[in-house]
Amino acid sequence: MGPLTIALTKGRIMEDTVRILESAGISVPADIHDSRRYILTSPDGKFRFILSKPTDVPTFVEYGSADMGIVGKDVLLEANRDMYELLDLGIGYCRMCVIGRPEMADATITRVATKYPRIATDFFRHRGQQVEVVYLNGSVELAPHVGLAERIVDLVETGRTLKENGLVIFEEVASITTRVVANRMSFRLKSAVIEEFCQKLRSVVPGGVQR
Repeated sequence: MGPLTIALTKGRIMEDTVRILESAGISVPADIHDSRRYILTSPDGKFRFILSKPTDVPTFVEYGSADMGIVGKDVLLEANRDMYELLDLGIGYCRMCVIGRPEMADATITRVATKYPRIATDFFRHRGQQVEVVYLNGSVELAPHVGLAERIVDLVETGRTLKENGLVIFEEVASITTRVVANRMSFRLKSAVIEEFCQKLRSVVPGGVQR
């Protein structure tokens, strides 16, 4: 059996993820933060790490290019891929929220702008509200100010950006943290190795398996 392949999220949560791996005694390449390579092997040869954009991690895991992945719950909710969610690492905490201008609190909601169209659509559909969801890749905070949408659905970490743009939170859609996921076939064929990996993580992070 070859090394366990794990897709890691480059960017905001990478540093905390590596810190947890190292604290759990999992061998990590020394140059994982600085290397320009996208595939790195651990010094002990037990792990192969794929470094990718967050939105690509669920795809690598579902199709078996990676046995496991570490990625934010927001990405998992939006991707809606078929895989096992095993562990909540509790890092990268933020909230997915419905946001708008305070003076528009009582406005009829006809359009919602977001980088997360699936999450937004599901949220309003479950509430029985028919809205048009408009996809924006960036500068979502502009939408309520230019008349594009009465609400936006976006991640909130500290709330500073909202305050600076004259926006407030109306509702929380979901709490977001970083999760460990596994390919279904890998989970069956490499169950012992994957369980050992998760057990090491559980030794340094509160939480449990969520199959």
